[in-house]
Amino acid sequence: MYAALYSRVLSRVDAENAHLLGTRALALAARLPRAEADPVLRVRALGLEFDSPLGVAAGLDKHATAFEGLGNLGFGFVEVGTITAHAQPGNPRPRVFRLPADRGLLNAMGFPNPGAQAVVGKLAQRSGRGIVAINIGKSKVTPLEQAAEDYRASAALLAPHADFVVINVSSPNTSGLRDLQTIEHLGELLDAVRGETDKPVLVKLAPDLTDEQLDQLADFAVEAGLDGLIATNTTISREGLDAPADLLARPGGVSGAPLKARSLAVLRRLRARVGDRVLLVSVGGVENAQDVLQRVRAGATLVQGYTGFVYGGPLWARRINRDLGRAVRNAGVGTIQDLVGHEVGIRPGLAHGAPAPDGARD
Repeated sequence: MYAALYSRVLSRVDAENAHLLGTRALALAARLPRAEADPVLRVRALGLEFDSPLGVAAGLDKHATAFEGLGNLGFGFVEVGTITAHAQPGNPRPRVFRLPADRGLLNAMGFPNPGAQAVVGKLAQRSGRGIVAINIGKSKVTPLEQAAEDYRASAALLAPHADFVVINVSSPNTSGLRDLQTIEHLGELLDAVRGETDKPVLVKLAPDLTDEQLDQLADFAVEAGLDGLIATNTTISREGLDAPADLLARPGGVSGAPLKARSLAVLRRLRARVGDRVLLVSVGGVENAQDVLQRVRAGATLVQGYTGFVYGGPLWARRINRDLGRAVRNAGVGTIQDLVGHEVGIRPGLAHGAPAPDGARD
């Protein structure tokens, strides 16, 4: 049903307008009964218990209006944002484009959001039924040299109402933001945010970093006692895409299937560097249960989706949870957490490159 609705209606609507319609519908989904949790999918991490390792990446709920509804659809956690200290409209429209032939999206949003102060009240009204993270970024009007104070201001307001905080320094759509992915800048940001909260703090990285840069950041994460790394944000690469050249010439980051291989490669490199000393969250190109399972086996304790949900529809998370639960039981372990980092030694039916569990690709 959703496939028909998407092809006949939603695909004909401007991508950003369709997104806004979707988030309004998700706000209504807060009235629905919560999806029943499968015990084998429960994960303990960051001092929390997640009903499923599958969460929603930042970017979907930019105004903190849909997180309750998303939780009811079967997601184990929702990352709200990106939110900035100052309200801002983001970059000029149009700024979101579908790449259907590539199963991806191109966005140049630039953190449009109502600002931290406006979001506080919405988060404060949480029902407490689900896990909610807050993703904070630098306000466009704030110079890079004042970035730490900008992040501090957002953390002071929002962290008390979230279960954990994500520092976003990796979006390609805010000028100069990725320059903050140096150890010197990250140290300042981390100190600023930690000075305002004792909640877990994670950092979201770009997929376009070199291997040397990833290694340096992994070492920094261990030395600084960082709670976690999220890999990865959208990519500025256009390699291998089938979309029209004029569309690909636009600025912005690509998400979805084109990011799958790089996101997995970054995850594996980080895992090899940090082991289990830093929690890893994998995002980028997750489309089905097999993708989630592969990320878990590669070292991710938690996994996030965004574009896969956009193309998959409201039942996407429930389908993945169903198939993932079946796969975990077939693996003969107690919970999916037992598979974290175990790329070798799993039953043949779940070996790397094996077909997805039944229905995982529907």
